[in-house]
Amino acid sequence: MRLVDTHCHLYLPEFEDDLNGVMERAATEGVERFYLPAIDSSVSDKTLQMEAAFPGKCFAMAGLHPCSVKENYADELALVEQQLTARKFAAVGETGLDFYWDKTFVQQQYDAFRKQIAWAKQYRIPVIIHSRQSTPECIDQIKELYDERLTGIFHCFGGSLEEAQQIIALGFYLGIGGVVTYKNAGLAAVIAQLPLDNIVLETDAPYLTPAPFRGKRNESAYLKYVVEKIADVKKMRVEDVAELTTANAEKIFSSKS
Repeated sequence: MRLVDTHCHLYLPEFEDDLNGVMERAATEGVERFYLPAIDSSVSDKTLQMEAAFPGKCFAMAGLHPCSVKENYADELALVEQQLTARKFAAVGETGLDFYWDKTFVQQQYDAFRKQIAWAKQYRIPVIIHSRQSTPECIDQIKELYDERLTGIFHCFGGSLEEAQQIIALGFYLGIGGVVTYKNAGLAAVIAQLPLDNIVLETDAPYLTPAPFRGKRNESAYLKYVVEKIADVKKMRVEDVAELTTANAEKIFSSKS
């Protein structure tokens, strides 16, 4: 079974003490590739260091997370633009809108999001979208700015069936992780009604740990619990879910891989 973790923050301090063990456990479970979303300038060097330490396995993104959009966001965006000019990245992101934690910089979040969408189109790489309590607004931005160069993933998708269908109609993908295993999330019922053609897998490690280990640190090896849950709700073989979602990940990141 071959798996791809399309969204994991394995460069964060939570993994400093046992990163090699994390990677070995992931390999044991068939996870072959790891895509590392950026947050802001405080971690951009770490994503590149991890990519260098695990060549052909880890792939860095460049971007500014909406929760890191503050007074200095223009300076942060300038650094992202410098990175994108200097070398190839797997994707732009994660970017998007977050209306859960803080609405102080909403207009700046929109500005940062739109600029990063433009860069994704310019460099013909996917855009990875964070849409916490802002899925309709993120969809609207993609619709407004869409052209044939634009594709990407709605990371940690947790929206409605209608929202999922809108995202798929735009040629985007749904990033599905541990939330699908949570009984009260409602995501499993949405996935049951969707084809797997536009679904990719993610952990968002160290966050959003699947149900068996909820409350503990997440890691890429736990992707198997996401695969098993999707297979259960879709009445499919685990191997077939793995094959389809891995093919989807390879397709969307083909400009990098």
